[in-house]
Amino acid sequence: MTDAPESQKRALRAELRERRRIRTASEREREGTALTQHLIDLTSDLGARSIAAYLSLPEEPGTRDFVEWACENGIRVLIPVSRADGLLDWAPYDGSDEDEDLLGMPTPTSELLGPIAINSVDLIVVPAASVDRTGMRLGWGRGYFDKTLGSMENCPPVYAVIFDDELVDSVPSERHDQRVDGVVTPSGIVAF
Repeated sequence: MTDAPESQKRALRAELRERRRIRTASEREREGTALTQHLIDLTSDLGARSIAAYLSLPEEPGTRDFVEWACENGIRVLIPVSRADGLLDWAPYDGSDEDEDLLGMPTPTSELLGPIAINSVDLIVVPAASVDRTGMRLGWGRGYFDKTLGSMENCPPVYAVIFDDELVDSVPSERHDQRVDGVVTPSGIVAF
């Protein structure tokens, strides 16, 4: 018996990583500026005063200018910190020092809050490899955000940040995979 969805996911993730790797610096800059504005618009439209977001890596769609804007505008920002047990702790971010968590993801050096700290936010901004038009999110394979979102009773709006070509007709999924409420791409905001 083959693990069809998982092997399909691995193949798609590899293709998406390669597409991200070959994006030019000028493409990244142009797309990053547009993404930042759309994330600001989304946050403002929702009246969010507290958000959970992430600090993008260089090959990811950029979130850092948005996170900086949120901090400068008095919006509380929580950044995920990966734990060995597959859960996420959260740390307040103010734009000062950064470190790396056990997966090498950028994190604040502020005090760690537990997994339930995310329950108090008004908007969750998550990374994704791809999202389909029903809101099914394909992550990068570790399940951290699926566990977090799947455990929340009163989940606020969740938006994935992706490049335009990563919004597709369908992605392989399994029972534990979580949908998002929308995506933010360089072209705009799409709600599902």
